Amino acid sequence: LSSHIVRRFGMTGLREGHILVRLRGSAGQSLGAFATQGLRLDVIGDANDYVGKGLSGGMIVVRPSAAGGFVASANTIIGNTVLYGATSGKMFAGGQAGERLCVRNSGATAIVEGSGSNACEYMTGGLVIVLGRTGRNFGAGMTGGFAYVLDESRTFVDRYNHELVEIARISTEQMEQYRAPLRSQIRDYAEATGRAWGQTILSDFESFVSHFWLVKPKAASLGDLLASSRSDAQ
Repeated sequence: LSSHIVRRFGMTGLREGHILVRLRGSAGQSLGAFATQGLRLDVIGDANDYVGKGLSGGMIVVRPSAAGGFVASANTIIGNTVLYGATSGKMFAGGQAGERLCVRNSGATAIVEGSGSNACEYMTGGLVIVLGRTGRNFGAGMTGGFAYVLDESRTFVDRYNHELVEIARISTEQMEQYRAPLRSQIRDYAEATGRAWGQTILSDFESFVSHFWLVKPKAASLGDLLASSRSDAQ
């Protein structure tokens, strides 16, 4: 389908979500691989590894069924190596991701409710928001892009890669400009997934914001990140 879209309209010829595909159940590997702008995949269920591999402007939403009978934020809903090599587009998951979330991501946006180890590995661009706990070695080899991590348990300081990335609280006065883009992204996530957790954060955002870390490569300037975050918010 993405091939037909590009052949007929080009990479950016359709508006976001122009074609909506609704799926129900368990998706196999590489759901939405190389999906282009104009295509949105909405999955009620779960998905295996490599969701959004090479994502090229498309949008993927994976959310649990209301009849699932489990706490989505405490369970893995998408597999390992999600958004491997993605260049643009969005992926929202109403639950946790497996290991190596956004490895080699260079421009896509991902929002999940938790992640396994080695998230943002070798990431060179894009935005990742984790609304829950992460595994160890977050940001290993990360040279571009940035992330927000919700750290209510105060354990993230022992889970990120200290060699290449650094973290800062966005609740300080100096980091105030990073709050609006974060709030905007969470709002989009809550609307797309219908997740109560997203709405809970938004309803008491000023309290939750004190638990968020901004994660960036040591070589990146805050000015560059701010420009990027404003672009994402728009």
